[in-house]
Amino acid sequence: MSKLLLIDDEAPFVRALEVSLRAMGYEVDSASTGAAGLAKAATTTPDIIVLDLGLPDMDGLEVLTGLRAWSTVPVIVLSARHRDDAKVAALDGGADDYVTKPFSMSELLARIRATLRRRPTASADEVVVETDHFQVDLAAKQVTVAGTPVRLTPTEWNVLEVLVRNQGKLVSQRQLLQEVWGPGYGTETEYLRVYLAGLRRKREPVPSQPRYFITEPGMGYRFIV
Repeated sequence: MSKLLLIDDEAPFVRALEVSLRAMGYEVDSASTGAAGLAKAATTTPDIIVLDLGLPDMDGLEVLTGLRAWSTVPVIVLSARHRDDAKVAALDGGADDYVTKPFSMSELLARIRATLRRRPTASADEVVVETDHFQVDLAAKQVTVAGTPVRLTPTEWNVLEVLVRNQGKLVSQRQLLQEVWGPGYGTETEYLRVYLAGLRRKREPVPSQPRYFITEPGMGYRFIV
């Protein structure tokens, strides 16, 4: 079941779209302001976002910019702005599609299906990562040792997942904070120290001498197999 986040302040439209999408098997959440939309995008990890540009607290392009600072989730923009420069600004800002109002529900649903089909899926070697001491199954959201699950807190798992998906690459402190805690974060490096220490206690052979979760001082972290 794909999860969709609808960011729009037109209540009748939101209700109608929620009914249509749920009838087709989507899990739907909604937000009526840009700030609430950004917060929900960070905490609910939707598969796709439908974003209205005319929001009461900020322009939808600002929301799009905020999203693209930390997320690659597909975004379909909705707008009554028909001018080409508005469409170009949204697409250049990171939108995957642009739908002008008014539109038919069937058209929007087709655009959603098409956008989800284009979304890249993880290859088999990205789903399960083996180390000498544990296994990470990204699809199952589980860490195991010799087949026995290891208990991680939700936040520890989120930190681990970001690092594992970027295996071998430096993940900056800011990127890790924004991907795990949301776009409003970027300087709270003490959070990272706490949760990396927890991961090391649970999964490093010698926590004081990390083999897998490497700190790059002043820059970020790296997961090495």
